[in-house]
Amino acid sequence: MTFDYADRIKRLPPYLFAEIERIIKEQKAQGVDLISLSIGDPDLPPPQFIIEALKQEAADLKNHNYSFSQGESDFRAAVSEWYKKRFNVDIEQDQVVALLGSKEGIANIARAFINPGDQVLVPDPAYPVYANGSTILCDGTAIPMPLLEENGFKPDFEALDIQKAKMMFLNYPNNPTAATVDKSFLKEAVDFAKDNNLILCYDNAYSEVTYDGYCAPSILEIDGAMDVAVEFHSLSKTFNMTGDRIAYAVGNKQLVNGLTKVKSQIDSGPPVYTQKVAVKALASYISGEAPEFLQKTNKILKERRDLLVDTLQKLGFKCNKPKATFYVWVNVNGNSMEFATKLLNVGVAVTPGIGFGKCGEGYARITFTQPKERIIEACNRMVNSF
Repeated sequence: MTFDYADRIKRLPPYLFAEIERIIKEQKAQGVDLISLSIGDPDLPPPQFIIEALKQEAADLKNHNYSFSQGESDFRAAVSEWYKKRFNVDIEQDQVVALLGSKEGIANIARAFINPGDQVLVPDPAYPVYANGSTILCDGTAIPMPLLEENGFKPDFEALDIQKAKMMFLNYPNNPTAATVDKSFLKEAVDFAKDNNLILCYDNAYSEVTYDGYCAPSILEIDGAMDVAVEFHSLSKTFNMTGDRIAYAVGNKQLVNGLTKVKSQIDSGPPVYTQKVAVKALASYISGEAPEFLQKTNKILKERRDLLVDTLQKLGFKCNKPKATFYVWVNVNGNSMEFATKLLNVGVAVTPGIGFGKCGEGYARITFTQPKERIIEACNRMVNSF
């Protein structure tokens, strides 16, 4: 028997990351010593207190019942307290919803507000879930917002056609470009959303992975943001907990309620024990300053960043040392697939920019989520390849 996919599935472009994962598995199965600098998955473990908390909370039999679609009360209280300490933003518990990773929340927010044919402004290049998992799978129409190097990889709001747009996604610190912004840009974004009656979805998953004194802001610090914005955040990158799938969305109460209504029909919230661990994780922030373990993590990442960027620059490629994320966005002086293929032939996997959208062509995203020794080896292979 054969079955026909729904039209919305047929409209999805190929998911590049799945293809990269397939190639990596094949090469490893063939015994190739492949250094993967393609997937944004931290190699460093969670801090030890997280490991101990996971053991403790998983061992508590009360933590194996259903949770709630909006999340446990103590988890939502911990998120509220964290926002106050980290961003000096007041968040009530009913402005918080627990997520099975921020990707899930980003995909589901459109289900609550986007009707067939509604337009959604999505960055280009960008994490594919904005255009695919959120917009296309809700029968919406994705309208690209070019992120160009000459604009610091920020959208030009004045150049956008937003006559039928209902929602807009932004993500800073940015994946894949690693670009950062200040509050003045966020003020422009909020004003643009308010002037055009847009739902502003702000993906802030990388706010804690920062270097060189940069401190990433929250969109909710901006006056008027609570009228239009919902912010997505995650413990994945901050606490190296990508596989534990625990995150949250906060902000405008109606937007959070809409997302919660969708989730009530889909899941029963993240596991209770994971939320309990998240409470302890968030409490590790005594103030707005990064806890000691995070400072150490960012110091390790910074050293890797410098090794990678210094090598790329010596080879004649244009790239900057990012102030946040664990990505380098490099101008490859040509076709991004050819660049990625050339490196793959010497056992280094990177992500071609075209996989993030039309405006990503000519670039590649290279992660530094590998130990220092592997970064050095990857750099040596690059030197011998170009």
